[in-house]
Amino acid sequence: MDFTDDQLMRYSRHIILPEVGGKGQAKIAKAKVFIIGAGGLGCPVGYYLTAAGVGTIALIDNDTVEMSNLQRQIAHSVQTIGMPKVESAKKTFEALNPDVNVVAIQKRISKDNIIDLIRDYDIVVDGSDNFPTRYLVNDACFMARKPLVTGAILRFEGQVTTILPGDGPCYRCLFEEPPPPGLVPSCQEAGVLGVLPGVIGGLQATEVLKLILGKGDVLKGELLMYNALKTTFRKVRVPKNPSCPLCGAKPSITELIDYNEGYCAM
Repeated sequence: MDFTDDQLMRYSRHIILPEVGGKGQAKIAKAKVFIIGAGGLGCPVGYYLTAAGVGTIALIDNDTVEMSNLQRQIAHSVQTIGMPKVESAKKTFEALNPDVNVVAIQKRISKDNIIDLIRDYDIVVDGSDNFPTRYLVNDACFMARKPLVTGAILRFEGQVTTILPGDGPCYRCLFEEPPPPGLVPSCQEAGVLGVLPGVIGGLQATEVLKLILGKGDVLKGELLMYNALKTTFRKVRVPKNPSCPLCGAKPSITELIDYNEGYCAM
């Protein structure tokens, strides 16, 4: 593609990287990324992918901006309190980079709509804060054969992994079923360090860009865990489970499941 003078200036630090260059930046500009959640993780993921020049970014979230969000959800502000989160984030991202087409979807994702929603996108990013959504997204991406970059945060710890359907383990290979309701507290109940989503969201955005560019090693078959109090990163290898109920040799999960909303958020 031909870049304008302004675009050459904007993306110059990308273009001078041998691993990116003009061809890589053109790939980024043509990419379509679907982000689930416009909260703690979705905000930094969307912000950095917008800055990078990803061509189309969709955001889905059914919540509105609240004062308690502003400690960590960097796409929102005092001026957007009460506004749908997707509209607030869209306004922020478009102000940062008008090259990017930001699609705001204010609705709850479900087994009835998720396949249609992600169908036209190249990569899915899960920034949700609850187990029912996390498992639904994993299963849908496996069935639709969409690369998935998933992250989670709580208190001072976060984790991220990349799932490539048909090539390595899925989320259920790591955690076969959601934990019982009430076992894991939500961020609202347990708290979360405000900068933690920035660290994990930044890592998710990095994984997305590597997938788009086809460069580097993504976290396939590996769970990267971060402890903010100790300032440590730890990688855990996740083997593919041959008996996985979703991606194993004899799957028992062959259609999408909406788990009871009583499952607590993470």
